[in-house]
Amino acid sequence: MTIKLTLDTQAINNLDLSIIENKIESWIEDKKLLDYEQQLQFAIAYPREADDPRELSEIPEIRLWYVRLDSVYPWIPFLLDWKTGELARYVAMLVPHQFNRTEGIIFNPEALELFVMNKIFVLSDWLQQQNIPERSRLKSMAKLFGYELDNAFFEMIL
Repeated sequence: MTIKLTLDTQAINNLDLSIIENKIESWIEDKKLLDYEQQLQFAIAYPREADDPRELSEIPEIRLWYVRLDSVYPWIPFLLDWKTGELARYVAMLVPHQFNRTEGIIFNPEALELFVMNKIFVLSDWLQQQNIPERSRLKSMAKLFGYELDNAFFEMIL
């Protein structure tokens, strides 16, 4: 059951997270967060000039909204729909990158490594608090970005 939320210009420009806060708070209250794992998508309705060549992740206002989202819900990758590229777009909003016409998005390697490891730590702690098995989920997320996590790593952080 995919949940698609539309971010409009007003929400983006006002750093308004209410569109997601209402959903997340009800899911937490009903103890249904697990039901929405990898189900969340954002449709970004942000008008641009026809000749504006920027990707959405290159628009400062949109990136700032995602920075705000990440600061309030640092575990949000758990809910994002990885299969449709929502996690990759989320990371693009937060990690320095460049676009290449043939290769697509190219993340700054050091920034990506720091981001992925930060999310591994955040999600590991959060998933444990929620009594949700985390190891395979975290390994899968890291693998999406080209990182292999050894079981010994998890022994160190658990």
